[in-house]
Amino acid sequence: MPLLEISITPVGTDSTSFSSKVTDAVRKIEEKGLKYQLTPTATVVEGEIDQLWEVAKDMHQEALSNGTERIVTNISIDHRTDKEMDMEHQTDTVEQSLE
Repeated sequence: MPLLEISITPVGTDSTSFSSKVTDAVRKIEEKGLKYQLTPTATVVEGEIDQLWEVAKDMHQEALSNGTERIVTNISIDHRTDKEMDMEHQTDTVEQSLE
């Protein structure tokens, strides 16, 4: 299953904190019922490719709709077609290599 890594950064706001923007973005993921993992600098979402594009667009639009005049959205998609993959498999593979 494809994985989307997304980070949305508001620019030019009066605060250096943007945890409320992250909360709003994560709510968009939860509304879609998609599995996700929050990291300190980005959020990883698991789903079908069309779902990932849609949720990325919704998250981007949500950040703009909250009064922020400029945002930077970074997206990375890992989409394998030769075999099944998910977030747990990706992290388990690395953790096993560390043992």
